[in-house]
Amino acid sequence: MSQQEAANPEATGERQLAPSSMSPGAHGAVFLDRDGVINENAYVNRPEDLVLIPGSAEAIARLNRAGIRVFVVTNQGGVAMGHLTEETLAEIHKHLHELLAEHGAHLDGIDYCPHMSSARVAEYRLDCPARKPGTGMLERARDAHGIDLSESVLVGDATTDLLAGETAGCRTILVRTGFGGKDGKAEVRPTVEAADLAAAVDMILSA
Repeated sequence: MSQQEAANPEATGERQLAPSSMSPGAHGAVFLDRDGVINENAYVNRPEDLVLIPGSAEAIARLNRAGIRVFVVTNQGGVAMGHLTEETLAEIHKHLHELLAEHGAHLDGIDYCPHMSSARVAEYRLDCPARKPGTGMLERARDAHGIDLSESVLVGDATTDLLAGETAGCRTILVRTGFGGKDGKAEVRPTVEAADLAAAVDMILSA
């Protein structure tokens, strides 16, 4: 991308609101989906399967330096389908923390939903309100950390992410990494679109 394209949202097909509208308030936070936003959208069933999208760790570090809280909210249906256990998922997230730390970045929390109504593993067969597009994970963060969801931003690559954020009262950013909004699971429009997490953070911090 040329510098001229980067400076001109219309040249890249990005749809933006006024930059100030994307900055979290003092009691807000930035919520990130995991797969397709922070790391490559692939099956992550072992720690070594997790590969960061270029620039994502640095983008999170920039939010950290700005004093903005950052949380991951991720559906992990692989647990429900028996592809990995919650213990292995904990190892994956430990590895994620380590990879981010190498770039001076950290997360204020990770929440996940291991449930699916069609789960192969009986104990996870549940139509759970935390599974996006449900808002349960966002509400848990709100209650545990005193977050004002109306002052918060959710960044995702799937329509289920966007619908969860919109329903919870957040502003939403669709990134064109991962599914890029083409999962076809919900009818919803983001507040704004960005090429990737780095570009989304540019918008968040531009106020």
